[in-house]
Amino acid sequence: MTLPDAINPALVGEYPATAGAGGGYFYDEVLEYRVWCHPDSAEDSAEDGSDYYYAFASHAEALACAAEEPGAEEPLALIRQYEWVKEPSPGSYIHERGERVAEWRVEWLARGPRQPGAIEAFLQARGVAAAGNSGVDPCTPGS
Repeated sequence: MTLPDAINPALVGEYPATAGAGGGYFYDEVLEYRVWCHPDSAEDSAEDGSDYYYAFASHAEALACAAEEPGAEEPLALIRQYEWVKEPSPGSYIHERGERVAEWRVEWLARGPRQPGAIEAFLQARGVAAAGNSGVDPCTPGS
């Protein structure tokens, strides 16, 4: 499986450590690949025993790091979504719009980035009307 490199290699390692997790079915951009490390002790850690990660522009670099670093997980992809499908409960789908950054399992990238009309087709195939979030938070004053 050929995986895309980060959209902007100069920004790799500059994104916040906290991000959403999983979901969404569609992605727009790969921001970086992360290798999270969970050391057994402070002696094994560059971060005094705390969890930490390394960021890479390519999956190949992240995979090589994961193979060598003690306590490393398999690489994850940090992705950006401008539109995605939220599934609040099994079989319930909502078309969301806005901007979301999330960590994804690398194998989810195999579907490729979101293409025009893909979300609408996904929803239609599941018998769901193509309505959804406009990207405006109704709880925000002035919205």
